[in-house]
Amino acid sequence: MTFPDGGQQTAPGVPGTAGTSPNGRATGRPAPPSAARPSPAPAVADQPGDVWDQRVARVLAFLRRRLSGQYEVDEFGFDRELTDAVFHPVLRLLYRDWFRTEVFGAEHLPASGPGLVVGNHSGTIAVDALMLSVAVHDEHPAHRYLRLLGADFVFRMPFISELARKSGGTVACNPDAERLLRAGELVGVFPEGFKGVGKRYTERYRLQRFGRGGFVSAALRTGTPIVPVAIVGAEEIYPLIGDIKPLARLLGLPYFPVTPTFPWLGPLGAIPLPSKWLIEFCEPIDTRPYLDSADDPLVVFNLADQVRETIQQTLHRLLERRPDPFGP
Repeated sequence: MTFPDGGQQTAPGVPGTAGTSPNGRATGRPAPPSAARPSPAPAVADQPGDVWDQRVARVLAFLRRRLSGQYEVDEFGFDRELTDAVFHPVLRLLYRDWFRTEVFGAEHLPASGPGLVVGNHSGTIAVDALMLSVAVHDEHPAHRYLRLLGADFVFRMPFISELARKSGGTVACNPDAERLLRAGELVGVFPEGFKGVGKRYTERYRLQRFGRGGFVSAALRTGTPIVPVAIVGAEEIYPLIGDIKPLARLLGLPYFPVTPTFPWLGPLGAIPLPSKWLIEFCEPIDTRPYLDSADDPLVVFNLADQVRETIQQTLHRLLERRPDPFGP
């Protein structure tokens, strides 16, 4: 029934705008909200035990795939799943927490298609190559992988060779480099080789000779842009102060390093010092105007020298930005 003032009567005993007494008469008081609509049950959050159960389930599923062989590798042996699940998570502990790495110029990396990333090499042990691979993957919007080219020596070592292959590496030779570039991969190369990684601490951040420029020829034959990259921080992790050449020849090594902590501290000397790292990707060099000059020594030398000079100047600039090698 509608009252003259426009209101409506609520049926006795029926929840509405007015409350009711036990005998069914309207009390004139508004019914509490809970009387009109029951409260929804609160959402149940995952308990700590549930989170751990999920993690254990993922680990078991991963192990099951590995043991049953249900995973893929490419023609070079690159294992994407193992890299994502094992290699990169371990390396990130060094990259983010130990070296506190900062990266600049990641926008210069190709969004898609091939690219040849050319960097300076140092640090007694090639940790800079590993950190560069993490930087490319984590800082690139598409999380691309860097396919590293390594010296023959690396792929003659039984255990190290397998790790290098699984993480995407291959031998530093033009045929392999060109195959990767034609497949649209990002390829990483360090033209200084052992001359760079094994130089004394007194020569830190001074680029060594770039060899015969084979990396330039590979880029020219495939029309691939060259992206110079400067890495500051690797020189301080194992400062090389000496080389025991007779022991190196005996072990078949390019050098036997002597650092302030190795071999004096034994296995503890293998722990890298926590230097501050800066990595900068420079503006890419377009090689398309030189497609017909891959076998021209003068063109190859000039482009290699341009890459070397770009890296050297960028290193000087980064060192000015990082006055304290072990600062925050």
